Amino acid sequence: MFSGSFTLLALAAFAEDGGLPWWLNYPGLEVWKFANLFIFIIAALLLHRRFGRPIREALRSRSEAIKRELQTAREERDAALAKLSEVEARFASLDAEVAAVRERARAEAEAEKQRLSISTEKDIAKIKEQANREIESAAKAAKHELRRFAAEESVRLAENILKQEIKPEDDARLANLNVEELGRVQA
Repeated sequence: MFSGSFTLLALAAFAEDGGLPWWLNYPGLEVWKFANLFIFIIAALLLHRRFGRPIREALRSRSEAIKRELQTAREERDAALAKLSEVEARFASLDAEVAAVRERARAEAEAEKQRLSISTEKDIAKIKEQANREIESAAKAAKHELRRFAAEESVRLAENILKQEIKPEDDARLANLNVEELGRVQA
């Protein structure tokens, strides 16, 4: 390879001396350029023969890797599109779901209102019943207290009347009668 370049340089020097025919020394058609091209092509073919197969294998494996990556990208794109369509479908049905939730909430609120109404009516009935029992109890207590008061007042009035009408001699006679009666009971 080095000797080929040296040969070309020697030809170029010889051409300048005028020792070459006109067709070899024609401006723009220098033979050394073609020889240099020929050497370059031969060197490229040798390099290709030496390193072409590993490069070809590397390019083939790179091509297969790119194909696999493209296939993976297609699969991921298809999965993303499927997920997108699913999300769009759910989004489209979102209004219906919101309406259903509102209807369910309204029905639950109505049921709760009914339950509270019934519960309130029961509580009112219990409170009325308890108030009636307390009124009856208070009335009984008042009647009992009135009877006790009437009895006490009757006794007090009777005592006052007796104190005014019973004389000391009547008192002595009654005391004796009580003592005799007690004596008969014990005997």
